[in-house]
Amino acid sequence: MFLRYLKGRLTMRARLIAIFTALSILVTSLLLTPAWAVPNYPSAAEVAAAKRSVTEKRKMITRIEGILNTLESEARALEEVALEKSEQYIRALRRADDMRAKVKSLQDQAKSSATQAESARVQLGQLVAQMFRDRSANDITLELFFNPESAEDLLFEMSMQEIIAQRTESIYQAALDQQAQAQALELELEEAKKQLEVVEAEAKQLFDEAQAAADAVIAKVRSTERERATMMSQLASLQDNAEDLERQRREGLAAERRQNAVRTAPTAPELYTVGPPNKELVEIAINFAREQLGERYVLGGAGPNVWDCSGITMKSYAAAGVYIGWHSATAQYNVMAAQRKLVPFQDAQRGDLIWWSEEEAFSGDKYHVAIYLGDGMMLEAPNPARTVRIVPVRFGELWPYAGRPTASR
Repeated sequence: MFLRYLKGRLTMRARLIAIFTALSILVTSLLLTPAWAVPNYPSAAEVAAAKRSVTEKRKMITRIEGILNTLESEARALEEVALEKSEQYIRALRRADDMRAKVKSLQDQAKSSATQAESARVQLGQLVAQMFRDRSANDITLELFFNPESAEDLLFEMSMQEIIAQRTESIYQAALDQQAQAQALELELEEAKKQLEVVEAEAKQLFDEAQAAADAVIAKVRSTERERATMMSQLASLQDNAEDLERQRREGLAAERRQNAVRTAPTAPELYTVGPPNKELVEIAINFAREQLGERYVLGGAGPNVWDCSGITMKSYAAAGVYIGWHSATAQYNVMAAQRKLVPFQDAQRGDLIWWSEEEAFSGDKYHVAIYLGDGMMLEAPNPARTVRIVPVRFGELWPYAGRPTASR
């Protein structure tokens, strides 16, 4: 069974490094997006030659910047797929947990029903034996004929036997009902066990596929980082900048491109009145989250030193004594919606939860969640290639409503 498969491991959720991102290379790059083109990297000789010509120098700068932009775009695409796979995996584990609870409940019900059926059967047997030990109705009729002076006692005995017979019939029917219920519960239990096997197999398949491909994803990210370092060095050489200054410049440009990919934040109408956040509780949650900055992302991570996106939001607000939903971006969104704590993103305040989704439906899946810090910044556990960090809010696929966990109801 899947449970035995998991025993002895760190736990499936804490063991995987990039468990879901792996599919982004082996599957998504083949099916969902075009295969990445291999950049035509300039050689050291080409860079040196370009420095001797202003025109060639400008062309080379444009070429290298194009390669860097491509590397950054590929990384962002992989990150998005990774977040989606994470949400799918977490929800598969939740379905397995729910099904295991159902099986346990049915096992308890079936055991109780079987005990009651056996008790009714024993009671019925005792009554039948008692009736056979007593005199039959025919014996009483003969006694009335030959001993009419005992009629009152005998008639009382007949009435008692009638009562016993009726009670026996009632107990017999109850025994049949209990037996039928026990059999029905056994059938339902067997069906639930089959469903549990299917759900566990689905979760195990996600585990196996992602685990097998995780190393490939990490290798891709590391390769990209090496290529990026080479490009940064060449670009710094061409522009006569120090490498760390060039890196800062590139990071600034990357931030601008990320913000400009979708130029404006989403807007949405107000759904209902939501009160202001509890600033004290918000700061407790944010301070907890900030203490995790730089810690690793691991699928299913919820502390103490590894995290995924919904794990860090869940634990941060738990530190403030606020329940925001179980370990899932979608689940946390649904809790905020059910509690009528959604506000348009343009009205988001410090401490609000923000989500990303590919779906337009109000109840559609959300593949990522983060804590909004105000001033266009957010704190997130992004993906296996990154650590917990504070970054500008990304508007692409940003859901138009934020959730306010500490708003009074």
